[in-house]
Amino acid sequence: MVLKTFGWAFGFTALGLAAAVFYDGWAALGVVAILTVLEVSLSFDNAVINAGILKRMSAFWQKIFLTIGVLIAVFGMRLVFPVLIVAITAKLSPVKAVQLAVNDKDRYQQLVTDAHPSIAAFGGMFLLMIFLSFIFEERDIKWLGWIERPLARLGQFEMLSVCLALIVLLIASMTVATNAHQHGGAHADKAQTVLTAGLAGLITYLLVGGLSSFFENRLAEEADAEAEAQVIPQREPGKETAPGGRGNGGPSIGAVTGKAAFFMFLYLEVIDASFSFDGVIGAFAITNDIVLMALGLGIGAMYVRSLTVYLVRQGTLDDYVYLEHGAHYAIGALAVILIITIQFQISEIITGLIGVVLIGWSFWSSVLRNRRIAAGEARPSDMA
Repeated sequence: MVLKTFGWAFGFTALGLAAAVFYDGWAALGVVAILTVLEVSLSFDNAVINAGILKRMSAFWQKIFLTIGVLIAVFGMRLVFPVLIVAITAKLSPVKAVQLAVNDKDRYQQLVTDAHPSIAAFGGMFLLMIFLSFIFEERDIKWLGWIERPLARLGQFEMLSVCLALIVLLIASMTVATNAHQHGGAHADKAQTVLTAGLAGLITYLLVGGLSSFFENRLAEEADAEAEAQVIPQREPGKETAPGGRGNGGPSIGAVTGKAAFFMFLYLEVIDASFSFDGVIGAFAITNDIVLMALGLGIGAMYVRSLTVYLVRQGTLDDYVYLEHGAHYAIGALAVILIITIQFQISEIITGLIGVVLIGWSFWSSVLRNRRIAAGEARPSDMA
């Protein structure tokens, strides 16, 4: 099972490390290995979130996620994205941006660093909306009930998450504007850039998430209508009705397909893009060679993809029910960190450790919960 799920990641690792040695010797292999560990440590919460969405999709769309989705994640976000950022912010053609990345690595690194405020604002707002939407939703199982119960009640106010996200964005942009004014306005347009990028992140979340929810609801309505029409199915001699009320062995009602699955797939890719921002920026602390960066982060992305599928196929999120909570808290922490880094620097070690600690804590809480249930000290529906 493990070999089948992680086979592509293992194969890509071997090819990537061999390419690194061929490209720049054994020192390059070490750099790529470090970048791989960095990407996996920063994106483990990404795998948990992805798994929560992917388990609702059909087998076909899970395969799409592992094929086309991998190409977008590895080559798009880890190789093409940094080049496009430089091309847009420096007003260069993509060809010149690539030439700059190859021939003038220090200048390329500086341009990516200059683009960080807009990257952090977009990714921070998108991830913040994911966290707020989760924490304001009423759910049967609660991890930190003393926090989640009152917030779920507050979530009854419509658009509260959007309003809070806009307040955070306004505070961030005003802080940038104040700092620019105090330093003689050298970066006076930075506040406008942050505000625009943050609004773009918010709109992207609302658009992609809204379309996905719309088509998923449509699919659920059609499934309910079909189920009602088959409450008393007409059986033909020798033919049994398939489990779930669907004759002829039809697909499960719970498997999202069609347009709903397509927009869920887009949603997953935008989430991956938002998570990759800190990895791309953090990679410059290790190397400014775009080839080594793409190899290391690409290998890491493959493991995150395979880990996502493993969690789905093993039913890990169903067995350890607080994992999804921990991942969303890690998302909230990452969103706050991204927004803070618009103005201040924060070590990538802190970013990675926060996610690992929160997910590890939620996993251990799930283990303790399962033990209490097995011992008869708690019910499966226990919300503590």
